[in-house]
Amino acid sequence: MEFSGVRPQVDLTYSDVFLVPRRSDKASRLDVDLTPGDGTAATIPIVSSNMNSVTGPRLAAVLARRGGLGVLPQDVPLQELDAAIRWVKAQPTAWDTPLALPPETTTAEARRLLPPAVGHGIVVGRVAADGVLRAEDVLGVVAASRLLTALDDARLGDLVHERPISIESEDVRDGRAAFELIVAAEVELVLVLERGQVIGTLSRRGALRSTLYRPAQDAAGRLCVAAALGINGDVAAKARALAAAGVDVLVLDTAHGHQSGMLHALRTVADLDLGLPIVAGNVVTAEGVHDLVAAGASIVKVGVGPGAMCTTRMMTAVGRPQFSAVLEAADAARIIGAHVWADGGVRYPRDVALALAAGAASVMIGSWFAGTIEAPGELREDDEGRVYKESWGMASTKAVQDRFSRLGAYELARKELFAEGISSSRIYLDPQRPSVEDLLDMITSGVRSSFTYAGAGTVAQFHERAVVGLQSAAGYEEGKALPVSW
Repeated sequence: MEFSGVRPQVDLTYSDVFLVPRRSDKASRLDVDLTPGDGTAATIPIVSSNMNSVTGPRLAAVLARRGGLGVLPQDVPLQELDAAIRWVKAQPTAWDTPLALPPETTTAEARRLLPPAVGHGIVVGRVAADGVLRAEDVLGVVAASRLLTALDDARLGDLVHERPISIESEDVRDGRAAFELIVAAEVELVLVLERGQVIGTLSRRGALRSTLYRPAQDAAGRLCVAAALGINGDVAAKARALAAAGVDVLVLDTAHGHQSGMLHALRTVADLDLGLPIVAGNVVTAEGVHDLVAAGASIVKVGVGPGAMCTTRMMTAVGRPQFSAVLEAADAARIIGAHVWADGGVRYPRDVALALAAGAASVMIGSWFAGTIEAPGELREDDEGRVYKESWGMASTKAVQDRFSRLGAYELARKELFAEGISSSRIYLDPQRPSVEDLLDMITSGVRSSFTYAGAGTVAQFHERAVVGLQSAAGYEEGKALPVSW
């Protein structure tokens, strides 16, 4: 990456810079390969943050199906983490995991799990005691859009009026053929069957996406998933347990990653020789990158204070504008054969592109994903009927209470005194993009276009060819679309 003009003497945020178009021979966005090349199996440079309100097993599976990587948070008890990893590994790669509910479920109950969004639906039937959903036990499929008009106390079983359309699993391997079958059936959702069992669902858009994305898969063809662990306690035992559960990437995470506790934990995990990529952070300097890589990290998380739920900079004055932090850290990592993930501060697809231009292999997204169907937690409605989910910072009072709930009242009260971050915030679902997949479509579309403007076909080429200019606050505002009412 190079600057258009004089290299700035101050640190920069994503809003301070823009990409300058260059001569390009890339005729199509589909000529671009977004594979990060950071030693993980990801095929797009998107990682979901290890926040309790962002990444659960459902979001991690959907993200991996489209090539990204979900990081399960470290606050989850080890037994639950083990179950979450194994659940993700058991999910299909070519179609969606079915959302199955019994026929007596009310519409109001269903809406807490799924908004009335086009392309989604509920399989109405009873899952057997062995966990199998057999085709003969399915009454039908209720399109999510039907939930908008049904009465709150209406039962799903009463909303089913015809037998569902099904496709055998071998017919789903060709995404275009599956798309055409669904279009011909004139339905929103079909069942995917294998030996008489319902093993998934597929929508038109899901079939289309399968032709555009490559899933992040392990050597056995299962979806990939990462998990975070803190730097305190028996780090070695937890790392071994996560590896035994089948995790693909280990993330050692703490707010201040450039400290002796992190370096000790890193060496401990690296010495286990588990054969997994090790991510560590967070840091914002070249020195931090050097020390973490020397201790065993192959990927370093970069970012202190840019997150939407983070108040670190206002509380402590500690941090660094994210674009400059990523730029310095990525340059240092490249020299020593490591990689960085840009963690935080992303609010638009342009920010993802700028992080990659600065040298990041992947970009971590937190609050942006918290307001999606797949994020943990139930859907709620405000007084105006708008749908939202709750989100909170990982250093907030709520997070501290969750993390240290087993402590005595006195020790817990001491911990709460030093909490930072927002304990509760409503993240509203975008009616146009309620799913994490919808956001991925928007993000990757924008990033692919950024690559073509720079004449780059890969993430590495984009960093080499990207030209970045400085802009005023007015210049940033100029780039925003005017409100429709204008």
